[in-house]
Amino acid sequence: MNIQYVDYILIGVVIVMVIAIAVMLFYNRLWVSREKKADAASKNQINRLALILQTGKLRLWTFNINKLRYYSLSESGDQTQEYQPIDFAQFFNRDDFEDLRKIIFDMSDDKPVDSTIRIRGAAKPGEESRQYEVMLSVAERDSKGHVKMLLGVQRDITDMLKREQEVNQLLMRYHTVFNSALADMLYYDKDGRLSNINDKACNSFNIDDRRGLLLSDLRIEDNPIVFDSINFHNPDDIHTTAILNVSELEKQGYHLNGAVHNNTFYYESSINPVINLEGQMEGIYVSGRNVTDMVESFHRQQEGVEQLRVVNDNIQNYIHNINYALRVSDVRLVSYYPDSYTFEITNNVNQTQLRLSQVRCIRLASPRFRKDVSILLNHLDHRNDKAVELSIEIILNDQKGRPIWLMFNMIPVHDANGQVKRYFGMCRNITDMVETERRLAVETKKAQETENLKQTFLTNMSYEIRTPLNTVVGFAELFEAEHDPADEPVFAEEIKKNSNQLLSLVNDILFLSRLDAKMIESNYCETDFALFFDSLCQLGLSNVNPEVKTIIENNYDHLLVNIDLENVSNMIQRACFVASTLTQKGTIRCKYEYWHGELILVIEDTGIGIETDRASNIFNRFDRNPQLEESSTGLDLPIIQALARMMGGDIEVQSELGKGATARVTIPCEATLVEKKRQENSEK
Repeated sequence: MNIQYVDYILIGVVIVMVIAIAVMLFYNRLWVSREKKADAASKNQINRLALILQTGKLRLWTFNINKLRYYSLSESGDQTQEYQPIDFAQFFNRDDFEDLRKIIFDMSDDKPVDSTIRIRGAAKPGEESRQYEVMLSVAERDSKGHVKMLLGVQRDITDMLKREQEVNQLLMRYHTVFNSALADMLYYDKDGRLSNINDKACNSFNIDDRRGLLLSDLRIEDNPIVFDSINFHNPDDIHTTAILNVSELEKQGYHLNGAVHNNTFYYESSINPVINLEGQMEGIYVSGRNVTDMVESFHRQQEGVEQLRVVNDNIQNYIHNINYALRVSDVRLVSYYPDSYTFEITNNVNQTQLRLSQVRCIRLASPRFRKDVSILLNHLDHRNDKAVELSIEIILNDQKGRPIWLMFNMIPVHDANGQVKRYFGMCRNITDMVETERRLAVETKKAQETENLKQTFLTNMSYEIRTPLNTVVGFAELFEAEHDPADEPVFAEEIKKNSNQLLSLVNDILFLSRLDAKMIESNYCETDFALFFDSLCQLGLSNVNPEVKTIIENNYDHLLVNIDLENVSNMIQRACFVASTLTQKGTIRCKYEYWHGELILVIEDTGIGIETDRASNIFNRFDRNPQLEESSTGLDLPIIQALARMMGGDIEVQSELGKGATARVTIPCEATLVEKKRQENSEK
């Protein structure tokens, strides 16, 4: 029993020991894990501290007041180096380190001092000393509250001080340039406030209190010269010239020095925004100057140049107009110099076109005018103080083949002594005028002849109208008088005959009048002319003498043309009627052809023909052919000519007395179908 109890006890002890060992192993693992985490956190803190020290160029050290020892932390932040005061002082300038020690002991005694000090480092041979800024603070106190340890944060400010020095030097140069600039200089900050102005601008704007102006919070929108040119949302370099009213500026409190004319102030300015690296505007520089004097001088110069240009342009225009007038009017300027016996001719004021000797002048004149030219030259050689005028014909012809006529008008030009130096004037081509006068004389003669013909025509027409009219009236009165009833058919026939003649005469006169007034319309339509030609000719030849043989040649089966059939029919019938009237025996031939866009009508006869002295007037409505008066009104040929010309064509008549005549009428038209016959002649 005792043995078993002992065994149980041993087993229990073993179990407890195993459990204790397991617990100890668990807590050991837990402690090791926590130590690793603490070491890792410590390393992270040390790394962060090292990064801060390296980035900020910092150095940490402490001073143990009780031990009078300095402890410096390495740049990696994980090692500490202990220094004696004399050893630590080797890193700094001796005088500056004494100032540092004084501050350290004052802070140890809790005296109020400035805990920041600038101190120089120890300089190596050939190098400048580094500059440091040291900030001291209490790091630890004892149980009684006394200062036990101080912490020093040492920052290398050498580069910062160099940059400050460079900035100061730059600012000094900026202020020197800003204030000594020959132009007005103003600087506005990013909010548009005036922050600087140089002496030149103060003088230009009559500013006595410069400091007061800068403290007055003057903004750029108050500056009437530059405000309208600034765009704060999109700043850019701008060069402007402002034209301002002086009275308005003075009302706003601006007083100007310098030249001001006509109450106008000219100011030239350059506006340059200052942009930082982020693209934001830091400020605005405005440089400018009063350019009123320069502008006014330039204006006066421009006015002078403009006046000179206007005068020169007027002279050039005057010369151009003279030259143009000379060319257009075919006029030449002429000068004769008695000293050299030469003629100068030109159509340009600036240059001589032709020089002629006296012999050449005489030879150029037509033979009948050479004596007149010789007399004129002799008159000029004797320097007679009289104007000369002469019109002559020369041996040259113009482009139309006409002899050229020239008219000279010249006046004497005197020298300073009143002697005739030369003769100056114009030479005008009067060929057209002479030709016009000649043609006018011819046309006047023709007009007179036409007027005589017209009067004769009117006389004849009035007689011819009265003759049938009197005949009609006379025979009508015979019906009322005592007469033999057997004579009444004769009376009626005479009345009918003369009435028809009177009606035809009136109709032809009215038709010509309508043609002259362009009241006859053209009605074009597509017509097969081959189908109508024979019948139209037969109508015109209805009254032909039986002894006359008529031949109608129609060489086409079909000729589809665009013509005015009514007017063409009128022309064909009248032309056939004239041929039948002039032909009492022989042959009348009627034919037509279509050739190159023209319809050609030909009426040939072997009649008595037309007298030679009347051949040129056969189309004159006032000169009627007595050969046609017996059977017609005598107006058929003028009517045919007027109708043909109305349609763009014409009529041509060739005749020889006693051998007949040929009338050829051409009418422009367009054919769409042309079919010729195999048998070309058809006789009636």
